[in-house]
Amino acid sequence: MTDNAEHIYHIVGAGCGDPELITVKGEKLLKSADVLIYAGSLVNPELVKKSPAEVKLNSWGMKLEEICAEIEKGVLAGKKVVRLHSGDPSIYGSIVEQMAVLEAKGIHAEIVPGVSSMFGAAAALKTEYTLRGVSESVIVTRSAGDTLEKDAIAELSAHKTSMVIFLSTSEIDNVMKKLQHGKDTPVAVIYHVSWPDQK
Repeated sequence: MTDNAEHIYHIVGAGCGDPELITVKGEKLLKSADVLIYAGSLVNPELVKKSPAEVKLNSWGMKLEEICAEIEKGVLAGKKVVRLHSGDPSIYGSIVEQMAVLEAKGIHAEIVPGVSSMFGAAAALKTEYTLRGVSESVIVTRSAGDTLEKDAIAELSAHKTSMVIFLSTSEIDNVMKKLQHGKDTPVAVIYHVSWPDQK
C-alpha cells in the first residue's frame, strides 16, 4: 500500500542547522517530496534546496489551519507531503495540534526525529549533560513568553541538575536571576548552534 492510499504525510526533523545533521531517513523523504512545507528561517535553506518538490511553502506566518489545509490538499491529491520542522519536532514543535486536526480527517503523520539543538549545543561545547557524580538528569524547559504565562525555571533549578532552556535568548537576564545554582556553575548561551553564524 502506498503513502497516498493510506493518507500519510511526513513530519521530518531538519536537525539543528547544519544541513549534514538531518537523518538519512529525513533526507530521503526530503529528496522525494512533492510538497514541502518548511519552518521558514528556522530551517537551513540548503535543506530546502535539496528538495525537488514542485510546491515549497514557507510556513512562517501561516496559521495552523492554513498549514493543515495545505497538507490535506497535497495528501488528497496523491502527493508525498513533507512538513520540515527545525531541530526535533517533539521538542517545542507544536505537532500535536497539527496531527489532531489532520487525524480527524483521516490523514496520519509519520514522524522522523531530528537532531535537537540541545545535542548540537553539547557537541559544540564538547561536553555532555550527564556527568557522573555531577548531574545524572537533564531538565528541558523554556522561559515564559507568548505561549507560556509563567515558567518554572526557579523551581526546576532547585533540583541542581543540568538544564537546557529553549527559546529564551531575549530573556537571558531574567533567566539567570531565576537559576538557583552557585556562581561557579558553568553556563553557556548558544545562538544558531551548528549554523555558520553560531555564537
